[in-house]
Parts: sequence; C-alpha cells; structure tokens
Amino acid sequence: MNFLQYDLGHRSAGEVVEVTLTRGANVRLMTSSEFSNYKNGRRHRFIGGLAKRSPINLQIPSSGRWIVAVDMQGLQGSTNASVRVRPGALPEIREAPLSSVPGLVHEPAPSVEKSGETYDVFISHASEDKESIVRSLADELVARGLKVWYDEFTLRIGDSLRQKIDAGLARSRVGLVVLSPAFVDKGWTNYELDGIVTRTMSGEQILLPIWHNITKQEVIDFSPSLADKVARSTGVHTVGEIADEIAELLQDK
Repeated sequence: MNFLQYDLGHRSAGEVVEVTLTRGANVRLMTSSEFSNYKNGRRHRFIGGLAKRSPINLQIPSSGRWIVAVDMQGLQGSTNASVRVRPGALPEIREAPLSSVPGLVHEPAPSVEKSGETYDVFISHASEDKESIVRSLADELVARGLKVWYDEFTLRIGDSLRQKIDAGLARSRVGLVVLSPAFVDKGWTNYELDGIVTRTMSGEQILLPIWHNITKQEVIDFSPSLADKVARSTGVHTVGEIADEIAELLQDK
C-alpha cells in the first residue's frame, strides 16, 4: 500500500496537527506502535479518517511520538500533503453547548430606540484576521439568516467609527470576539471588547470568544477572565460549524 508518512517526533497532548491536502484522502494520526501495525497491514487505531475538506485539524490526545499517514485507499488518483503542528492547550477551552449557558441570549436593551436597526451578532476582530476567518464567518452567519454587525457590511465613507461601534454593540444580542495574536495588540478591538464585557455584566448581551491561532496561555496573559469563558476554537471547529451553532441557538429563541 502506498502512503505518505510524516513523523512528528515527540509531541505534547493538546497540540493540533494541521494537514493540508491537494485532494480528498485518508488521514491517520497514529502513535508509533499503531503506525507499525498500519504499515504491516494489521489492525490499528488512529485519529482521523476520510478528509473531504482541507485543511483538516487533528488534536493529539496524549504526549508521545506521533506519525501522520496519508493514503488513497479506496479512492482514485493521488494527493500531496503538507503537515504542521500548532501550539496546544485547546482541550482547556470550555466546550459546553451554548444552549446550556444560563441567560445566554437576551433581547436588545429596552433603552434602544425602536427605530434603530438591531443585530443578532456583533463581530469584534482585528483587520489582520479578515481574510483567514472573519469575512467567511460573517458570510456564513448571514447565509443562515442572521443580522450581522460587521464593519464591511455596516460602515460607509464618512461614518463615525466610534458612534457606529457603540450603536452596533448596543443593538446586538451576541458579541463575537475573534481572539488572535493581532487582536490583543489592537486599540479599537480593546475598546469594542470593553463595551461587550460591560453589556455582558449587565445581562444585556452575551460574550462568545472565538479562539483563532492563539494559545490558552496567550489568552490568560491578555485577559484571565476571558480564558474561562465558554469559547469555540478555529483549531477544533470549522467556521461553518461555529455559524451553525450560533444560528441554531439564536433562531430557537
């Protein structure tokens, strides 16, 4: 059997293995002993399976030597692959269902003028993350029928940025914060985050962090209280999966 082999060496529990493919293939993340069984045609245990999308993210469950194998068994054609390992700590993200969090969704505050436009979701993010996640997340939420405050959808030439942000925050049910290395260095994002946190504490809005290319320790260093929030990570969930869960929650209310 032909296969591509990537020896990751000794890795730590919680690290995320990202496998990028040129076409669909079978991706197997295995310990060295299970890889030996696989290579010799014996029964073996692995993490992964048929990958129909790329990249695919697999999380290492325990420390040790790990190997990735990519093959076309049962498939036609061939594929090329690249593999990288991202920092871990993702298992520490609180993964409770959004619907299980008491008081998760609230209607817009009564003080908001009825004539003002309201939103289901306000997205706070760093501009550096638009291409990699934010634009696609906004589009996925809109495609699911949600009203989204996102600067590319909402801001026009001549608008007051601060006034628009304040209005969007005040009229949104959920504040999504895309936490990334770029986010923690920004001034405007911190202003938006302060507004979301204030409204969360008063029960007017829910704060939902989205972890993007950031480690648990980096979140703790930026804001210990955010590290304990129920969150979703792009290293574990696809943008579509995150949008599905938010849409299901809001549309049931």
